[in-house]
Amino acid sequence: MKNKDSRNIVFVITVLLLVFVGIMMVFSSSFYYSMSKWNDKFYFFKRSIMWSIIGITGMMIASFVNYKLYRKIATPLLLLSGVFLVLVLTSAGTTLNNANRWIYIFGFSFMPSEFAKLSIIVFMAHSLEIKEKYLKSFKDGVLSYLIVAAIYFLLIILQPNLSTAITVVVIIFSMMYVAGMRYFHLFSIGILGSAVVTYAAISSEYRLKRLLTFLNPFEDVYGQGWQVVQSLYALGMGGIRGVGLGKSVQNKLYLPEPQNDFIFATIGEELGFIGSTIVILLFIFLIYQGIKIALNAPDKFSFYLATGIVSMISIQTIMNIAVATSSMPVTGVSLPFISFGGNSLLMFMISIGILINISRNSLKN
Repeated sequence: MKNKDSRNIVFVITVLLLVFVGIMMVFSSSFYYSMSKWNDKFYFFKRSIMWSIIGITGMMIASFVNYKLYRKIATPLLLLSGVFLVLVLTSAGTTLNNANRWIYIFGFSFMPSEFAKLSIIVFMAHSLEIKEKYLKSFKDGVLSYLIVAAIYFLLIILQPNLSTAITVVVIIFSMMYVAGMRYFHLFSIGILGSAVVTYAAISSEYRLKRLLTFLNPFEDVYGQGWQVVQSLYALGMGGIRGVGLGKSVQNKLYLPEPQNDFIFATIGEELGFIGSTIVILLFIFLIYQGIKIALNAPDKFSFYLATGIVSMISIQTIMNIAVATSSMPVTGVSLPFISFGGNSLLMFMISIGILINISRNSLKN
């Protein structure tokens, strides 16, 4: 028992280390950007600390809430997240950078898509627990989840937010795969999904340019390829040991909003290959521990719930690092626990709290 308790402590320490790295790198990467835009070099740093405290509090509260409660509110959560996704597309939403992704409530920005990710995981866990035996049938099992995935994909892509829309769909099908979905159904839907994503990409001039730029970002260095090229420069200049904390050149207004999607580039430049590897290893260890929690879960619901959370963390980590290293087209996916973003951090920390609670309950068995 004590040995298993110590694993939970190590799990929490890993999360807190990632949050600490996040605070440190957000400050380092946003220093000049904060000065140029807000005339306050601590603008993002102060908000990063504030959201970290809120996130840690959320994690602690969630760790003491019995995971079985989420089973009772799974459907209401799904419906509520759907309502928010619709509202953000109306006058209730706020348009920033040609995207409707935020709703402002009492001075705080709320991103329905972040809430939707956790809501869909809870709903899928509850539904799969009940309908697991029907998953071999396309009509009786797969079709209903395909409809849910299509609705959420459509609502999120209209913001527009292709990266989050893809993330939600991948989470849904990852959970279905673990639940025993037929390979034929998965392969067939994968081909269909690829066609839909391709159409979504080429139907938008902006997204099409991003896709074409991915093939050779240096062809349009001062246009669509700017972010990726600056990210690659940063990673290249970092070398083995990095240039040193706070000594990045690329985040001095070369890399747009470096505290968000491209924060891994600053990690690579300032902390080098060694620092980047340590961060990646922390994520690998976190995901490994999450998988262990899922495998030792006390029941099917908690197993699927933990699986969904681990999938969400894994997908976003892989996508963010892949974008920063030009291994996939540019998408607006944050690096869990590290990128600046209060809504994202809070949802991830609550998710970690849920995993801790599942682990605690498994220790009792």
